[in-house]
Amino acid sequence: MRTLGRIALYAGLTIAAVTFIYPFLWMASSTFKPPFEVGTLALVPDRITFDNYRNMWARAPFGQALANSALVATTITVAVLVFGSMTAYAMARLRFRGRRALNAATMAVLLVPGQLTLIPLYTLIVQLGWIDSYAALIVPYLFNATSILMLRQFFLQIPQALIDSARMDGMGELRILFTIFWPLARPVLAIVAIFTFMGSWNEVLWPLLVVRDERLMTLPQLLTVFALGGGAGSLGVSLASAMVLVVPVVVAYVFLQRYFIESMAGAGIKG
Repeated sequence: MRTLGRIALYAGLTIAAVTFIYPFLWMASSTFKPPFEVGTLALVPDRITFDNYRNMWARAPFGQALANSALVATTITVAVLVFGSMTAYAMARLRFRGRRALNAATMAVLLVPGQLTLIPLYTLIVQLGWIDSYAALIVPYLFNATSILMLRQFFLQIPQALIDSARMDGMGELRILFTIFWPLARPVLAIVAIFTFMGSWNEVLWPLLVVRDERLMTLPQLLTVFALGGGAGSLGVSLASAMVLVVPVVVAYVFLQRYFIESMAGAGIKG
């Protein structure tokens, strides 16, 4: 019975894995298929062609959009890690007036849907004259309440004796944060980096509101305009453009998955 149960378990896991991975593999293989073969369910094309990618790059400035997305997503991710960890360290380890109010305000931010802040935030961007600029894409996302709370909870678990010893050695608060806390918090930082990068990379609505210059468009925004405007022309070109959007996120996860798994395992053990 134990053997049959194990076989059933692995069979179910295999079916689930195939269910999740097959659409992605089909999309990847369809980008290399000729137009008449794109609609088939086969994963291996009869004839490999790069015409879908050539047509995609020829019809719109995807190279510039890819560079814009990389710049915006990377800048936001680095800023969230640096500013978020500094804020979390202050909330977790420093004593100052208004600390409880700051904690409550950070929690309250999570309860407000992002859609409610679109109009006032857009009005502020217009008044600052940041429409059609990188500042409009980056500045509103420099701080993230979720990342601050995640880092704060981890920082609270670090022994106070370690901090006291560092202070006795003459280390300042920033040095303690970046030389002691950051190495210990690599799994949590990896999770924050993955989620922040994915969120900023896939953001569509906000760039559509604040950017109209094609030279400043991010890749998801350009893909949306490209598809709604009928620029794709064929399913193969649309899938190729979607593949260009997906690959950087997959690559980022591959490099950070070890820390991601470590953090999930550690959270499960502590729970």
